[in-house]
Amino acid sequence: MLDATRYPLLARIDSPDDLKRVPATDLPQVASELRAYLIESVASVGGHFGAGLGVVELTVALHYLLDTPHDRLVWDVGHQGYPHKILTGRRDRITTIKKKDGLAPFLRRAESEYDTFGVGHASTSISAALGMAIALQRRGDHRKVVAVIGDGAITGGMAYEALNHAGGIAPDLLVVLNDNGMSISENVGGLDRTLARLRAGEAGESGPHPEALFEELGFAYSGPVDGHDLPALLRALREVKDRRGPQLLHVVTTKGKGYAPAEQEQIEYHAVGKFDPAHGVAPAASKAPSYSEVFGDWLCDMAAADPKLVAITPAMREGSGMVRFSREYPDRCFDVAIAEQHAVTLAAGLACEGMTPVVAIYSTFLQRAYDQLIHDVALQDLDVTFAIDRAGVVGPDGPTHAGSFDLSYLRCIPNLLVMAPADEDECRKLLTTGFRHDGPAAIRYPRGSGPGVAIDPALVELPIGKAEVRRRGRGIALLAFGCTLAPAETVGAELDATVVNMRFVKPLDEALLLELARSHEALVTLEDNAIAGGAGSAVGECLAAHGIGIPLLQLGLPDRFLEHATRGELLAEAGLDADGIRRAIHARFPRVAAAHPALRGTG
Repeated sequence: MLDATRYPLLARIDSPDDLKRVPATDLPQVASELRAYLIESVASVGGHFGAGLGVVELTVALHYLLDTPHDRLVWDVGHQGYPHKILTGRRDRITTIKKKDGLAPFLRRAESEYDTFGVGHASTSISAALGMAIALQRRGDHRKVVAVIGDGAITGGMAYEALNHAGGIAPDLLVVLNDNGMSISENVGGLDRTLARLRAGEAGESGPHPEALFEELGFAYSGPVDGHDLPALLRALREVKDRRGPQLLHVVTTKGKGYAPAEQEQIEYHAVGKFDPAHGVAPAASKAPSYSEVFGDWLCDMAAADPKLVAITPAMREGSGMVRFSREYPDRCFDVAIAEQHAVTLAAGLACEGMTPVVAIYSTFLQRAYDQLIHDVALQDLDVTFAIDRAGVVGPDGPTHAGSFDLSYLRCIPNLLVMAPADEDECRKLLTTGFRHDGPAAIRYPRGSGPGVAIDPALVELPIGKAEVRRRGRGIALLAFGCTLAPAETVGAELDATVVNMRFVKPLDEALLLELARSHEALVTLEDNAIAGGAGSAVGECLAAHGIGIPLLQLGLPDRFLEHATRGELLAEAGLDADGIRRAIHARFPRVAAAHPALRGTG
């Protein structure tokens, strides 16, 4: 429970109704207590940090003036949502955030009636709020609808599509632009320059006023207002919340506000692990390189070897391991902001003119550019390499960020080479293979570190479509794709089974697969991807095409969204750890289990 001696006002706020009972003159103290509690809570467990600190006053003001949840408050990029969660009945559970069975890392409709729309990906709030506003107004319901878009989400193309639509039909809708100049990195592009002019109060004597960008789209512009001045913020919100038609209130905030280290190092404090608030985040201890770091080092090495290489990221420079590359090759690095569709077609255009682009993107974000992947790259057989981070289960960020479907949605695309490395060294080699392949190629790898395999610094290619037999056994062959190789080797040794590192999802090593099918009693496929349509399905299709009817057990992610937990917990839940694989083989092939003491009693 909250310590009422340290947080006397916040301790009495279990809902926005309680907040409304606080005199307006005491709201700055509420904000101060909320910010202090947020710092204390996140420091104790880790989580998204800087964005929430930046919207403390805005969150207080919105819930104070709006009749939530009756009025619809729609947040963008849900890592802004921690203060919102605290004020809407989840205060005492905030330290469970991102943990198994704890609060969701982002906003989620099933968690609270105050979470009017689930978020995780960016640039969705205006579209969702517009849909709500249209539906409400069609039935004569005059409750208010407010979208809060921030942390770079306004740079996403979907936000402009929604602004354009809303301006044309003129619903009663308030868009609050939380302008902190950041996404994870600094915001980039022409829009950021426009917002900077607005923040600076430039009048546009020699050209149009900066606010004309929004006004020409049909929105009445107000602001900018200091998002940390609660009285000013309340005045501004009171003025616009009851106006008819599309309204845009420009609120200027500081990411990390109120915690000096987070204000000074906004990128580092976007998301944090546990730390001591008195000393800040400690330097990271030396550890095995993450797959993202393996990619970042490879990118720099390949850029030195090939002057035609250029790299593109949709606002994920840090997460994708591109910081070093952006410093060493600034003229060959393109951060396109939160614009995944543009990132992929930009790469296609570069490839048309002889460049060899690498698109560094999370698996979950590549979903947002699927049409461009098919229509603009694969259909034209363009030489674009996709380095797909966060494949498979991602852990505490939950289902919005899981890369559970990429093998399914990639392998059905003609012309596309699809690879899944089993370790760090193989990741480097397959990146080289994909880059030097004359055509589109995708290399997908998980979040975090690998098994610790030594990395060959050379730029070595592997033969396309050739798997690797790790051990020869009998009876059963385990066909492992990507990070499932390690537990497959453990179980394979216990069973005296054949274990294969498949490496390539497309093309499959059909010659080896057919040989294994003829020399074994059963096959087991393993992948950290949805079973439906995944790598195991590719194996089944190959066997069926050749008329081979061997028993086939397909292990992978189930046909449901996995919740937030550690990667290890999620892999165990999906039955993709060694224990789960043993249980599945015992249940499907009891005769094999009976012949191996290690499997007895595991059903």
